[in-house]
Amino acid sequence: MGSKHYPLIFLVVLAGLYGCQGQLDSSEVDLHELTITEIHSAYQEGRYNAEQLVEAYLERIKSLDGKLNAITYINPQALSRARELDKEYRQTGKLRPLHGIPLIVKDNFNTRGLPTTAGSLALKDFIPDENAYMIEKLVDAGAIILAKSNMAEWAFSPMHTMSSTHGTTHNPYNLNRVPAGSSGGTGAAIAANMGAIGVGTDTGNSIRGPSSHCCLVGFRSTLGLISRSGIIPLYLRNDVAGPMCRTVEDATRMLEVIVGYDPEDPVTRHAKGKIPENYRQYLQEDGLRGSRIGVLRILSEHDPDPQIKALFEQALSDMDSLGAQIIDSVDIPAFSRLRQNQWCADFREDIEWYLQKYVQSDTLQTLEDIIDAGTRSDFARQQLEYFTENTGRTGDSEVKCLDPYRG
Repeated sequence: MGSKHYPLIFLVVLAGLYGCQGQLDSSEVDLHELTITEIHSAYQEGRYNAEQLVEAYLERIKSLDGKLNAITYINPQALSRARELDKEYRQTGKLRPLHGIPLIVKDNFNTRGLPTTAGSLALKDFIPDENAYMIEKLVDAGAIILAKSNMAEWAFSPMHTMSSTHGTTHNPYNLNRVPAGSSGGTGAAIAANMGAIGVGTDTGNSIRGPSSHCCLVGFRSTLGLISRSGIIPLYLRNDVAGPMCRTVEDATRMLEVIVGYDPEDPVTRHAKGKIPENYRQYLQEDGLRGSRIGVLRILSEHDPDPQIKALFEQALSDMDSLGAQIIDSVDIPAFSRLRQNQWCADFREDIEWYLQKYVQSDTLQTLEDIIDAGTRSDFARQQLEYFTENTGRTGDSEVKCLDPYRG
């Protein structure tokens, strides 16, 4: 090769060196409170890529989760998926809505190639062939399934997150306290910056409780807005899935991806024609101005902890100062009657339907089979035995109910 080519080669090499100079090593990526917007800005500016971000999160899980016990399974394909998305971005210059965003998934969502157990011994070896509808939508939007998270067994407990498969999850702000339940694993993982975004399910408290306990934003959306197909049910008549994130904007970005009609979940037909083009249009700084917010004081008829009560009252004051009209208190006629039987034990019918449709095991078809598989949780055992003794199969004329707060 003649010398006249040397300057060109030198320039190409020099350009390559400068092109790599700004990118951080995975150990240098600051994971603290990262948002979707910040991650995408880093990708666009070349400060780091999805592979490096995933590596950084995996290292953080390795260093922290021994104390938290929030993570149940690491996705062995997370890094390879990150490389694929990095390649796609280099080729197209375009980012999908959740491109390269590491996702923590509660262990009752079907995830292709990963155990999906609901924290139970009965399902400890169950590995679905397909993702739940909601998870597939997140993956299509570019999210990377980083890991599965611990949960209260069968999602029974709104108070704590304890499973037979992985034990008890602790609150990252105070290891002597709980992250609530049942999506406490997701809550603890996101709060501890072990993932960028997360998903949970909520039947009576299970997104909202852990989000509150872990200083996150959780959405329990209107029933029918988000599909529950491919999610292990508790009571389908109340079950909802949704995002758990650090900011309202991140949760909103996730919501935009996961809403929509799914023929496998017929209740989602009610949302047809009622979904806006985007939800971020409603993220207005003065969005509370002129709103009317009712305070249902009857819900705090049992005296709450003084610190919690003080925070609640401060929140009302803050909303008032932001322009909301606080209606304190609101009375709902016949509320005491309406609030009864919200925990009717449809668990047998719903879980047996799930086992038949997804698990398809000759030895795991009924509630009795689940009980025979055993549990390490006294709380879960009590719930399962109650459902066995007090509920029948579809078509029974009388269904008794259990209040999970009493156990």
